[in-house]
Amino acid sequence: MTDPVYRTILLFDIEQYGSRDDVEQAFLRRVLYDVVDTTLLTADVDETARLRADRGDSVMELIDTAVPVPNLVKTLLTETPALLHNKNRLLADSARMRLRIVLSSGYVAVDELDGWVGSDLNHAVRLLNSDPLRDALKQREADCVLCVSDGIYKGVVRHGPLGVRPEEFHQATVETKEGPTVAWVHGEPGTGGSSEAAAGSAAPAPEAAASRHNDTRIKGDQYGQTGGTLHGGQHFDFTGRARDER
Repeated sequence: MTDPVYRTILLFDIEQYGSRDDVEQAFLRRVLYDVVDTTLLTADVDETARLRADRGDSVMELIDTAVPVPNLVKTLLTETPALLHNKNRLLADSARMRLRIVLSSGYVAVDELDGWVGSDLNHAVRLLNSDPLRDALKQREADCVLCVSDGIYKGVVRHGPLGVRPEEFHQATVETKEGPTVAWVHGEPGTGGSSEAAAGSAAPAPEAAASRHNDTRIKGDQYGQTGGTLHGGQHFDFTGRARDER
């Protein structure tokens, strides 16, 4: 196994990949590769400064520390969503691709089987598969959501480099096998009450419910049935007005 080296860790994962058939999965993988390659090219990441591992529904990139992390963050917030939008707008819903993205850093070694080893890498994968990140993507219409590790946030994002707004990230607690850890997710935090709000909006207020009754209020002498269901006959007394006029 090689000695561990410090690298920027970038992970992409396709939402609901397992629910697609073989043809759709193969197509999504081609789109994913195109999005990742274009993203890194835009961030000025040279081919010699990156190492890729393919995990089927996900792609992992180890990026040399010579590549400025602010460039990566800004590109992931601007170029990647635009790329996905341009591709998805031409596709059927069944072929639409949505991504969870994690940007982290740490020490990674390569074993004799070309596998990647390291607790920092494991930590990044935990963030990629975490409930807060999955929920964030489900609750949004956007095609992707970005999560950065606590180290990336404190070292880069919170300082507000050009094109990056730290106030647009919110802190999330991620439960892992090693215990809870902190991550930062881009975008507004989910309310968690969307279903309750929907249920509340479906239930009419008493005043609104009352206003839907089939009531008709008419002034003057009008006779007949308005609204509702009539069972049996109707009888009208036309002598009342005559008696009142006497």
